[in-house]
Amino acid sequence: MSAHVTAYTDGAASGNPGPGGYGVVLESGSHRRELWGGYRHTTNNRMELLAVIVALEALKRPGMEVTVVSDSKYVVDSVEKGWVFDWEGKGFAKRKNPDLWKRFLKVYRQHKVRFHWIRGHNGHPQNELCDRLAVAAREQSGLPADEVYEQLGEGG
Repeated sequence: MSAHVTAYTDGAASGNPGPGGYGVVLESGSHRRELWGGYRHTTNNRMELLAVIVALEALKRPGMEVTVVSDSKYVVDSVEKGWVFDWEGKGFAKRKNPDLWKRFLKVYRQHKVRFHWIRGHNGHPQNELCDRLAVAAREQSGLPADEVYEQLGEGG
């Protein structure tokens, strides 16, 4: 039986588009890991999706059971309602963030992932921590470029 991991994720952008960050808290049994990062010019949806990607990419072995807890309807509904799989079948034509969705699908398929949506900024301790990590990440000086977003604009 594989270990179960809960991945709490959040993304935040100031100005949307503007400086953005993501925060992740991974928990499995007594183990806990925090991850965060930011970009100088991006969108909230890109950071929400990137948080999930970073969480899944941090897992050390394939086939893990993962519950992703997110306050992003954009991410949760896109997966749970099957939209992203339809977009993939159509080559992501006229969809925003195809670079991230392709990266997501690659790592998503390596695990047994389910999603749980929660209301953001509603006192959930791990979600609040993820938000603090995301905000702190986006407020750092010298943030790198979200190259795809900056080159193509509007998420590609």
